Amino acid sequence: MTKVQTFLVGQGVLGKVFYRVIRFLILIFCLIYFRLRIYGRENIPKSGAFILAPIHRSNVDTPIVSAVTNRRLRFMGKDSLWKIKPIAVVLSALGGFPVSRGTVDLEALKRCLAVLALGEVLVMFPEGTRQSGPKIHPLFDGAAYLALKADVPIVPVGFGGTEGVMPKGSKKILPRRCSCVIGPPIYPPKAESGRLPRTATTDLTAKLSAALQIVFDQAKQKVGQTI
Repeated sequence: MTKVQTFLVGQGVLGKVFYRVIRFLILIFCLIYFRLRIYGRENIPKSGAFILAPIHRSNVDTPIVSAVTNRRLRFMGKDSLWKIKPIAVVLSALGGFPVSRGTVDLEALKRCLAVLALGEVLVMFPEGTRQSGPKIHPLFDGAAYLALKADVPIVPVGFGGTEGVMPKGSKKILPRRCSCVIGPPIYPPKAESGRLPRTATTDLTAKLSAALQIVFDQAKQKVGQTI
């Protein structure tokens, strides 16, 4: 096993069973407590690696996004959470892997690429931290960069109602109705003459931003939110 892949623990049978059990419990909770409805599941690739790119309006976005597919998802987390071994084992079994936050971390990019190279699903919130409001905030280029580097599609995901469930700064989880809309995969362009244009990353990020606004608006409509 390479140094880059050593963080991907929880790959065994027990880790996968643990993930499925926890995901099932989260799904049942979301369906009952949030009356969650998911639209566009047919847009989730049934095999192969891809990047799942949701909007970010609430702390509940992370557990809710795990409901969109039976496939195991991989999430980035701040490396300090992995300092205590029992917690590290649980987080890794749930699909997490550590990265250094707040810096341009080459190791983090390598780890993301390793996840995709294994054919797994990488979750990235392209808006970065939690945001608020009806419009998509400027996106980071990370999702587009990795999609181009690994030649994998990006699947945009919009949530409706989650900001009302647990707004930024709130510690309460309110029983509000939520929806999730999954958009069609966005495939990176193919290189012509072996090279991509310099604007490939920014162009793909702009395309993702537009797609996220569409699924965000649709998800809000599903729960009767005013756009």
